[in-house]
Amino acid sequence: QVQLVETGGGLVQAGGSLRLSCAASGRTFSILTMGWFRQSPGKEREFVAQISWTGGTTHYADSVKGRFTISRDNTKKTGYLQMNSLNGEDTAVYYCAAASTWKTVVTRDEYDYWGQGTQVTVSS
Repeated sequence: QVQLVETGGGLVQAGGSLRLSCAASGRTFSILTMGWFRQSPGKEREFVAQISWTGGTTHYADSVKGRFTISRDNTKKTGYLQMNSLNGEDTAVYYCAAASTWKTVVTRDEYDYWGQGTQVTVSS
């Protein structure tokens, strides 16, 4: 089992920045991909970004490309999502997830473990 705990959410003004963290524990050696997803009320959980846990290869949703940066620190077993130039459409609960598989796009259903989520609210 892998446990994931997200931190760093909060309220921020439009144009501002936040950095989310996702601390992994347990059988972290099984992680090959870490991803971030988000879900707004009434909407499906959508992909934001993913990173290869070992090689660092990244992939982003078009909606966040150029504004968000995903990274990880293997020694700390922690993933990060740096979010810049935030706008109201970024308001959502953000979830990190871990998968024991890697490919160019790991689909939502292929993630094995999920965190509890952290709320990000962008005010105008």
